[in-house]
Amino acid sequence: MIGFVKRWWPVMLVVPGIIAFSACRKPADAVKSDLGEAGYQLTADDWFRAARANDATALARFVKAGFKPDTRDFSEDTALHAAAASGAEASADFLLDHGIPIDSPGTSGRTPLMAAVLGNQARMIRWLLRQGADPNAKDADGFPPLMLAVREGHSAAVAELAAVHGDKLDAAILLAALVGQTEVIDTLTNYGASVYARMEDGRTPLMITAENGHSEATKLLLDIGASRFSTDNAGRTAADLASAAGHAEIAALIVRDPQPGEIAIESASQIALAFGDPAAAAPVDTREGQPGDAPSEIVSIENQTLSAAVVPATSAGAPVRTGSQTPPAATGSGQTSKPDASPSFPMPPLVMRQYRERELPLRIRGVDGESATIEIIGTSRRELRVKPGETIPDSRLVVTSVRQRVESSKLNLGRPTEVSVVEVRDTTSGETREWITGLPAAAHDPVALIEDTATGKRYLATPGRSFKSADGTGYIVSDVRPNQIVIENTATGATRTLPLRGTRG
Repeated sequence: MIGFVKRWWPVMLVVPGIIAFSACRKPADAVKSDLGEAGYQLTADDWFRAARANDATALARFVKAGFKPDTRDFSEDTALHAAAASGAEASADFLLDHGIPIDSPGTSGRTPLMAAVLGNQARMIRWLLRQGADPNAKDADGFPPLMLAVREGHSAAVAELAAVHGDKLDAAILLAALVGQTEVIDTLTNYGASVYARMEDGRTPLMITAENGHSEATKLLLDIGASRFSTDNAGRTAADLASAAGHAEIAALIVRDPQPGEIAIESASQIALAFGDPAAAAPVDTREGQPGDAPSEIVSIENQTLSAAVVPATSAGAPVRTGSQTPPAATGSGQTSKPDASPSFPMPPLVMRQYRERELPLRIRGVDGESATIEIIGTSRRELRVKPGETIPDSRLVVTSVRQRVESSKLNLGRPTEVSVVEVRDTTSGETREWITGLPAAAHDPVALIEDTATGKRYLATPGRSFKSADGTGYIVSDVRPNQIVIENTATGATRTLPLRGTRG
């Protein structure tokens, strides 16, 4: 005879000589019970709550109970988006291992990396990049992660993304100037963004902050060397734009009379000094990421022999995770990248570190016979006439010639046009320059600081300078721009473009 002893749960079976528990409890029910004890119900809301809480153990119980990992919330985000936005690395790791695509688009087409950006989760951004997240994906509004970080003013997120976006930093600083993100501007310039970047209409970051009334950003840009005297395509300075927009107080920050010695032509040694004291510089990093030798004196690249030419490395793909999509190859931490996206040919291992230009507070208005009209820009603008042999007031520049000539340029759409030319000589440096109507009067040609990563040696590169590699191949600096330098192989005419990587990029 079998007797039954009833309990609340489980049912105990009493058999002569045997005591046992029934196996009537289903595994799914047991998992639900475990979830309940952990404070969760088997619902989508709690699935996302567990992901945000970095509770990978609870997520595993959800899956064991039959919950689908690719469940989306009302906004079409996955739990990976929620984990990324909360910095929940353990949750994100679990979800990637269970098939959630790392670049799965969610609300407004945003990827989990973008969710981490909007959540200002710098550590999560770094982790997702290491897992292969695509830093170039764009949301429905066309914003990639870097631009989202700039727009939101998340400087920590900007710092993580700037290291993989050396070719987009100028666009980023222009956006930061537009929205007045002072801290972001500071971060971007630390990674190589140029204060000389320009919009298509010629506006610089300083012009943009001034025009839009961002006083703190304007002050920062002035402090880090933005030119007060640069003009846009319509000939307006930052102060002009601020005044026209009704920001008289910002215009007053920018406008000042030229300081003693400011109207001068800089020599290569003066430019090298402006790039920093080599003796005080820290050791550089080589291509392999190992400490290199301390930088030597900065010299012109003209007629120098650099390291042997090397074939550009091929970009390595991002890590492939089980269950995740393989993202596009991207330049970033832990990856080997091409120096540029232009056609490849062997070249010394060069990196563009800095860019510099310096416009002077004067403009050439025209030439009439043997005299030229020059405008001096200051708190009030004044025009004066100078002839060969005369010194420009408040400067050390002597006018050596005044003439007109016919030339083609971008200003006249390539058509031959007569322009006025004033040639001057600096009596201190001995340097000479030509200033032309319609173009800024500059203290020197656009110049880049480039580094031979194999040796740590640094060079000044200006347009037209030639050099060679140790194997005898000849090159010429074809162009120097705020965010890139163009190198031409003199034998073949092929060109390579090296993007600005900056001191920390």
